[in-house]
Amino acid sequence: MELTAWEKVKLARHPKRPTSIKVIKEICPDFVELHGDRLFSDDHAIIGGIATLNGQSVTIIAEEKGVSTEEKIKHNFGMPHPEGYRKALRLMKQAEKFKRPIICIIDTPGAYPGIGAEERGQASAIATNLREMMGLKTPIIVVVLSEGGSGGALAIGVGDHIMMFENSVYAILSPEGFASIIYKDSQKADVAAQLMKLTASDLASFNVIDQIILEHEGLHIDPDFGMQELKKALVIQLKKLKKMSISRLLDERYQKFRRMGTFLEKGEHHESST
Repeated sequence: MELTAWEKVKLARHPKRPTSIKVIKEICPDFVELHGDRLFSDDHAIIGGIATLNGQSVTIIAEEKGVSTEEKIKHNFGMPHPEGYRKALRLMKQAEKFKRPIICIIDTPGAYPGIGAEERGQASAIATNLREMMGLKTPIIVVVLSEGGSGGALAIGVGDHIMMFENSVYAILSPEGFASIIYKDSQKADVAAQLMKLTASDLASFNVIDQIILEHEGLHIDPDFGMQELKKALVIQLKKLKKMSISRLLDERYQKFRRMGTFLEKGEHHESST
């Protein structure tokens, strides 16, 4: 039976769903983490480093929520500060220099909205990443693991190929936030989720994402199946993207997001005129 959008939101947030660290250990057991943005601190909400995938050197950048209470506090529940995005960009630039493809794993409710984060340039850090990722001269694959929320997700979400797990969600804000704005009632989050078109199947139909990674019974029940499907998909796409010239890669990346922006603009215009 097909799950509703709200049921998929709840699955994306399931406490037994694997986080980015588990995924990285499964697909790249030789992962070596690198730390710090060289400006302020090391943000544990974003982890990044180098590894090999099927013999190919890669840079992995991921948002991490944590599993236990202590881990969740350490990783700030997967909500990055600006130094996290600056660390991500530093590692992306390093990957470009050494011609390593980049794999970004999205799993966040959104960027951290605290005063300190705003004072240190949260919006600027996100905007800079969007701009710089568009022109990085190396392949970028983006994976939405569970929850992709707002600019917190978009800041590492520009890529040549975008994948989503079957029960993940990707949206401009949480259904609770959407319901609070539209209905003045966060309890209507289930209604909001349906309207937001935030599921993998919705976004694939709009060409916002390129591929859906199947989960079988769900990552919270059978994570091994999903990890195997992800690894196969990554290997296939890496081979494909590595064969492309840099000029073609950058042109297709630009056109991809240009088409996406045009489609969304037309959709908004249609909704406002009806």
